[in-house]
Parts: sequence; structure tokens; C-alpha cells
Amino acid sequence: MKQKEVRAILPGTFDPPTNGHINLIERSSKLFGHLDVVVADNIHKKCLFTATERLEMLQELVTSLENVDVVIHSGLIVDYAKEHNIDVMVRGVRALVDFGYEFELAMTNKQLYAPLEVVFLPTDPKFFVLRSSAIKEMAAFGADISKMVPENVSESLTRRVRLLT
Repeated sequence: MKQKEVRAILPGTFDPPTNGHINLIERSSKLFGHLDVVVADNIHKKCLFTATERLEMLQELVTSLENVDVVIHSGLIVDYAKEHNIDVMVRGVRALVDFGYEFELAMTNKQLYAPLEVVFLPTDPKFFVLRSSAIKEMAAFGADISKMVPENVSESLTRRVRLLT
């Protein structure tokens, strides 16, 4: 049951994109007429991959999803929503801790841009423990991360951590 007229955004750092992120993107693309996956380019966050690298990895992963675009944004997500007439922001939540943080963020965003609705999608149970930070740490120690991230991400992450060690 896709809402054809509804535009949505799924913002995140995606450093790196995980199978959990891809699952959220695929599920969201079925719910909304158009989905913008917004890669945050935040100078205050130390990322392993540049915003452009994250964008390129995600673009490769969503080529089969005709109603999904991947973009980079460096400002407030509500500003992006205003500029692009976005109706809904999708946020994935894994646990109660995530929900508390995401709920506070949603209330702040609602104060900044009241028309934007926030939809929380629970993580698929098979991706419950996938955190980008944990995956980066495991990769740095040489662990097999191939079941946690798409193949292109696994290859990029393995190359990147080798360069850093």
C-alpha cells in the first residue's frame, strides 16, 4: 500500500551503509511514492568514508528502486525537507534506547518544521545488532563482516581499514 503522493526522507550518516540500512530503504520505498535517502555531511562527525563515498555506495545499492534517490545534505534535515516539499521523515529504531533518542529528535524537528511527520520503523529482527560503529571496529580487527554489510561496502571497508592500520 504505497502512498503515491507522499514524499519521504530517510536521513543518516550511513558510515558505512549496513544491511539494516538497506532493509529500511527497501521497506520505506514500498510505503511512499518517493524516497530521498539523505546522506548527512556533518563536519562535526568523524566519518571513515567521505560523504561522496557513502553516496556512491548507496547509489549502487538502490539502483533497482526506481522511486529512491540518494543525495548529500550538510545542513539541518528539516531545511532539506522544507526545500523539497517532503511530507514524512522515516527513522529506524532498534531498541528502546534508540526510540528515546529518536523521539526527542522528532519533537525538536517538529518544532523547527511542524508539517513534517516522523514515522518510526522498527528494525527487522535479523538486523537488530547491526551498528555501523561496531561493524567498523570488527573490520579493523579483521572479522568477517560480509553478512552485515552489502558486498560493495564490505570490500570498501576492508580496503579502508587496511590503509589505516
